Amino acid sequence: MRVFVAVAEAGSLSAAARRMRAPLTSVSRKLGALEDELGVRLVMRTTRKLALTDVGRGYLDSCRRVLGEVEDGERLAAGAQAEPRGVLSITAPIVFGRLHVLPVIAELLAAYPALDVRLSMSDRVVDLVEDGLDAAVRIGVLADSSAVAIKLGEVRYVVCASPAYLRARGTPETPDDVAPHACIMFAPWSFRGRRIAIHARLAVDTAEAALDAALAGLGLTRVLSYQAAEHVRAGRLKIVLAEHEDPPLPVHVVHADARLVPARLRAFVDFAVPRLRARLRSIRDIAGSSRSTRSR
Repeated sequence: MRVFVAVAEAGSLSAAARRMRAPLTSVSRKLGALEDELGVRLVMRTTRKLALTDVGRGYLDSCRRVLGEVEDGERLAAGAQAEPRGVLSITAPIVFGRLHVLPVIAELLAAYPALDVRLSMSDRVVDLVEDGLDAAVRIGVLADSSAVAIKLGEVRYVVCASPAYLRARGTPETPDDVAPHACIMFAPWSFRGRRIAIHARLAVDTAEAALDAALAGLGLTRVLSYQAAEHVRAGRLKIVLAEHEDPPLPVHVVHADARLVPARLRAFVDFAVPRLRARLRSIRDIAGSSRSTRSR
């Protein structure tokens, strides 16, 4: 399996042999023996290059996962579990990943010099096993699964606008007051589960664009609280209709259920969870300021 992974990553038998410091004939023989044992072709060989078959691509992910568990077990048996090393693969939503996960990862890398991280930022929910990931940060209600989920906190959809816009057009007090306002469409608008129609003067497909438009005074927009928190903290945006918001969305760290949690994953969980929880508490306090002010 190690030979196959080396061949797949190096792109040729000769490059894999150099990487493994092994004779080319030995690498070729072991790859052939693996294919014979499995009864499938993993690699298509040509005179110039090497390509994985469909079966080979799927088997490569399994090999990486199995070899990672073997290495973790060997380190545990050798008493080296306390020093996380190797590659940690994580996915997170794009904006939350950039604003909050990436700074925590930077601290993690400083704390563990032998650890490398691959951070994939995507708003698509990916399969941890199929994509060869150690963990994911996910926002929203989780689907039932055998994965381990650790709750970090909550975020909310908030409606906000620039103070200048609100001075010029007035502050809506109820969801029905939104109808005459200019709105910037990014996410669907609902309050306490009730969808409402809005006048979308501008429609965009990223939170950053929606916030930029709101900062420019173009109207009200609806984004997630962590996306607007920095501007709310600085007074550039003001949250309205806080008491009418939809229920908050949970935020979790999710990882595959395993009896032996790899050292790299344990280090991430122990290090990142308290820091991400603190960041979410800060977002909650800032983004919720309009609600607490109104209640007083």
